[in-house]
Amino acid sequence: MADLEGIRTGRHCVFTMHAHLVFVTKFRHKVFGDRHLSRMEQIMRDVCADFEAELVEFNGENNHVHLLVNYPPKVAVARLVNSLKGVSSRRLRQEFPDLVRHYYR
Repeated sequence: MADLEGIRTGRHCVFTMHAHLVFVTKFRHKVFGDRHLSRMEQIMRDVCADFEAELVEFNGENNHVHLLVNYPPKVAVARLVNSLKGVSSRRLRQEFPDLVRHYYR
């Protein structure tokens, strides 16, 4: 089993679980630039590492981002998504104060 690529093991299970997540800005406003997307990818990788998940792919445009996350079965997808959205939003608004004007027009 160890020779199969991409298959992870736990104490009593063998798994490969992926979730394709798409996060959209409010009203699809064009908010993100290249510097925002690169920092967001780093933040999302850190959050995934906290959940023992792996961010396989990250891609984004100015109004949405796509994530492909490989996560273990002990993690609820809802908790992972909640942390990804909350932490990334909070840190981006702290580091880039220019993003706040898009939330409050």
